[in-house]
Amino acid sequence: MKRSFLSLLILLSVGVSLTYAQNVRIQRVNPTNWWVGMKNSNLQLLVYGPNAGTLTYTINYAGVKLVKAHTVENPNYAFLDLTIASTAKPGTMQLVGKRGSQTITQPFDLKARDNSPKGQGVTAADFIYLAVPDRFANGDPTNDKFADMADPNADRANPFFRHGGDLTGGAQHLDYLKDLGATAIWFTPVLENDQPLTNEGGAMRSAYHGYGFTDHYAVDKRFGGNEAYKSFVEKAHATGLKVVQDAVYNHVGINHWFIKDMPGKDWVHQWPTYTNTSYKQQPITDPHASEIDRKVTVNGWFVPFLPDLNQNNPFLANFLIQHAIWTVENFGIDAWRVDTYLYNDLPFMNRCNQALMDEYPKIHIFGESSVNNVVDQSYYVRNKIDFPFKSNQPGGLDFVVYNAITNNALKQKNNDAFPLYETLAQDVVYQDPTKLVTFLDNHDTDRYLSVIGEDFEKYKIGLTWLLTTRGIPSMYYGTEILMKNFKDPSDAEVRRDFPGGFPGDKENKFEAAGRNDRENEAFLFVRKLATYRRDNPVMHTGKLMQYLPQEGIYVYFRYDNNKTVMVATNTSEKEISLDTARFFERMNGFTSARNVLTDATLTDLKLVKLPAKTALVLELGK
Repeated sequence: MKRSFLSLLILLSVGVSLTYAQNVRIQRVNPTNWWVGMKNSNLQLLVYGPNAGTLTYTINYAGVKLVKAHTVENPNYAFLDLTIASTAKPGTMQLVGKRGSQTITQPFDLKARDNSPKGQGVTAADFIYLAVPDRFANGDPTNDKFADMADPNADRANPFFRHGGDLTGGAQHLDYLKDLGATAIWFTPVLENDQPLTNEGGAMRSAYHGYGFTDHYAVDKRFGGNEAYKSFVEKAHATGLKVVQDAVYNHVGINHWFIKDMPGKDWVHQWPTYTNTSYKQQPITDPHASEIDRKVTVNGWFVPFLPDLNQNNPFLANFLIQHAIWTVENFGIDAWRVDTYLYNDLPFMNRCNQALMDEYPKIHIFGESSVNNVVDQSYYVRNKIDFPFKSNQPGGLDFVVYNAITNNALKQKNNDAFPLYETLAQDVVYQDPTKLVTFLDNHDTDRYLSVIGEDFEKYKIGLTWLLTTRGIPSMYYGTEILMKNFKDPSDAEVRRDFPGGFPGDKENKFEAAGRNDRENEAFLFVRKLATYRRDNPVMHTGKLMQYLPQEGIYVYFRYDNNKTVMVATNTSEKEISLDTARFFERMNGFTSARNVLTDATLTDLKLVKLPAKTALVLELGK
């Protein structure tokens, strides 16, 4: 089956034009438009349609020059190199293609750039809220399903089908996020996933998660389409929230239009027989690794229905980079999370990152490289290690801190915080560790609450660490209301609908009245810490000093010239009176403190009572 599928891809890439005989049409031009006044004056248009590559192209528009027209294996494609001078004016230019007596004219808009917020980036001052849009809130039931799509299903009773969440629903709950203390919203991908159901583990599953793009320039109409996304971003900005978009460069969906009719065989990574990635990151950084192991990791496919893109193809590379820039300019997003970062061609990623940063100097990019040690993690971001390859990625998802907190410090029997301390002690390898995005769980992991045995006191300790230590904290939707579950038997268990986000829900946990006492306690705990972090620069730009954990006690300080905050956690099963003499470097001169979580005042700092499994956040005073 897999061998047949790969052969089909090769056939499509070189022979599909026979289907169209001698017809000539232009069906699409990507990007769909561009702007005057961009810092990079170069633009490459992908022109597609039956025998579009057989046309001779001209452009007659002031300030725009057609430098070169490229043809490829498949005659249905042409790639046109343009330069757009700084003197070019907004308007509609005509792309003219001729073959013999036939003339085809295709309009292409050059727009004026506006002054709306875009590419603002996220920093340690932010708190990112991650959600799966299909499972978060349904604001428009009329777009739940469409008969003309490869997957026409929507059924909330089936955990593997689409449930109908959309961008309108997300926009309706932006005030909830702001009240919680979030400053940025990150949805898993919103681009069109016109994918068929796939059989995984004996169950038919939809692509509701969004990681199988089928058209880069179309937001999925089940989420509301391009206009709904524009509206969502505008409303988020008006609410004071930034927007992070999920990028996928490594692969696309099997139903992507350019996979059905590829420009050439080298558009995707081809193998004699189907070859899956090993999912092992070690061959990338291992100085002793074999070339075949490295190649299988990077060029192997994730799964048979997600073709692995060959970013060494210069036309594909330009297509992906220009789409990223187009997205920021068109929708106004502020930052990128990059899926499966380590599986991409890394020189390509450097080029893509740089192109984005050149146009939007404040933009932040943080990729997913699921590794288990600091050295490997540093390889994919700006670092201080003498690696043969130097990444320019500003940030990354901090999987090492995630493992240190969730799977070590709070999961093991003695609850020792040393794994977190040890991880942060190695921050010297990064150029700027504050640009790493920290988290306790996400859409690909077991939910945090379940991993720690549904222990509410541990829950509060982990969230305290997340919201008070270095980095850019990110929280998975529902963690604030104690949503739980493991990935076994499926990922759908950790991607359940947010109660109250869908018509007919019996409970509405967006409202305090819909939450039980413990859920409200959790929500208010997160809100208290998140708003304190947001409103106090010491918590995001202040320095960090940590002390070796001893007998379950882990103490660190965030401090600057204006404030000093002490974070003390007791992960042991017994109450402790903490003698603070050891912390004189940071506490000297302070005689009192305000408990940030309770607003209580401490007038004696010599001994601080720490009940079992407790987190204290103390703003020191004189």
